[in-house]
Amino acid sequence: SLYPRKRVKEAKMIAGIGCVAWSETVPFFSTSKSTTFPVLSAFRRHSLSIPFVSSSPNLVMSPTEPLTLNPLQLSPLFDYHRLDQQLLRTIAYDALVWCSLHGLLVADKSVKNSGSVPGVGLVHAPVALLPTPFTENQWSEATELAPIFNELVDRVSLDATFLQQALSRTKKADEFTARLLDIHSKMLQIDKKEEIRLGLHRSDYMLDEKTKSLLQIELNTIASSFAGLSNLVTELHRYILSRHGKLLGLDSKRIPANNAVNQYAEALAKAWSEYNNPRAVIMIVVQTEERNMYDQHFVSAVLREKHNITTIRKTLAEVDQEGEILPDGTLSVNGQAISVIYFRAGYTPVDYPSESEWRARLLMEQSSAIKCPSISYHLVGTKKIQQELAKPGVLERFLESKDDIAKLRKCFAGLWCLDDSNVVRKAIERPELFVMKPQREGGGNNIYGDDVRKTLLELQQAGSQEEGAYILMQRIFPSVSASILMRNGCCHKDRVISELGVFGTYLRNKNRVIMNKQSGYLMRTKMSSSDEGGVAAGFAVLDSPYLT
Repeated sequence: SLYPRKRVKEAKMIAGIGCVAWSETVPFFSTSKSTTFPVLSAFRRHSLSIPFVSSSPNLVMSPTEPLTLNPLQLSPLFDYHRLDQQLLRTIAYDALVWCSLHGLLVADKSVKNSGSVPGVGLVHAPVALLPTPFTENQWSEATELAPIFNELVDRVSLDATFLQQALSRTKKADEFTARLLDIHSKMLQIDKKEEIRLGLHRSDYMLDEKTKSLLQIELNTIASSFAGLSNLVTELHRYILSRHGKLLGLDSKRIPANNAVNQYAEALAKAWSEYNNPRAVIMIVVQTEERNMYDQHFVSAVLREKHNITTIRKTLAEVDQEGEILPDGTLSVNGQAISVIYFRAGYTPVDYPSESEWRARLLMEQSSAIKCPSISYHLVGTKKIQQELAKPGVLERFLESKDDIAKLRKCFAGLWCLDDSNVVRKAIERPELFVMKPQREGGGNNIYGDDVRKTLLELQQAGSQEEGAYILMQRIFPSVSASILMRNGCCHKDRVISELGVFGTYLRNKNRVIMNKQSGYLMRTKMSSSDEGGVAAGFAVLDSPYLT
């Protein structure tokens, strides 16, 4: 073993005295080749002899044969699959303890009420055991784009004509987008102005292996999650490297600082202050069942402890039942004045099972409360608007700086609507080069591979307006790395690809910009064989970049 005997003995002692239940066998690591990480092996008391396995049949696991590295991985240090197995098991144990002690947790979906009752059915969040290499130049590029995208979202949101016209075909084909546009139209009819505008955004990117370019996947303007947990993942990986970095040959300082949870809380607190009602509270709109509730609670905790601001949690149905607008425009929910509405729900049709939820959304929009996001900001984040903004000459409608426009355009991947017959023909001929995207958020909605061809042919044969519900996007092929993924106490070796999300915070009161900055990051890593990439949806794990 490359690891000191003293630490191995210490870990064994901890395993023995950790809890009474460990006198039995405790599920810990997987020996299955399944991508769903089923537990088929056990961690016995006083034992660190835990097998690791790869789900990739072609992945070389022999310690005498190196894994082939791509150009991004400048050092064999990142060939994590060839690290000493005893060392990896000890690091995994340390990581699981750290996650448990520091709240890097989600609700276990197999446990009843875990998504609604805090403290019930806790399990560590899915994470990469060690950080993933990421080039420093592209990292800097991504962070520099955040304030530009923040400003772009605000300016596009003010152009009601552009939003309505750009989404007019989508409205005919997609009922969910149509309902959002109806609320937007009603706000225009009553001349509702959002003088204080708050945006908590996240722009997601991948590094294209062929062109070495940083390309944008999407821009999220509603319920941009993991500001709380991503903050902890950074701390976890820095902790691991502070303890084991010398043996790994890695420096914890190469993991960039991540203060996302404090930045998000600061933006919400400043918006609360601008509303200027010290008795008002911040309302977080949540789903009925939320496995990722602790990510949200971290933001609430910072607001309470650092800014002395109270938050309440309400579902859309509860807002409908308990909410009213007072004569002065104040939104009151169960007798409490609301200053800021922070949406962590309302981004998917599933969140609107009845008219009650739609009434709540309209009620909130009509009130004087600061919405994060407003209906306009929400619409700016749709896939169709992303595609429209990528058209030649459109950015110039909203931004004056040629440098800013060039930076944005550089990160745009190919984006097309389905009325472009040449592109549709190419997508039918070579579907593996495209991704078909509906107007949906939350992961698990995109169409890949041969399903792209099938869907396009079906839409052509139907001759309906349903094609307006989709856009086509260039498929990005990022660099592949070696990683060790941890989910439900199981470690799993695989080849992976990563996606970097950069958080941005924006607050404006009339003509005064109070905040506009990059505010931390989220890295998600998934098996290279997986198309989708949502952590909450079960496709990916949380990760950190190691700058190279």
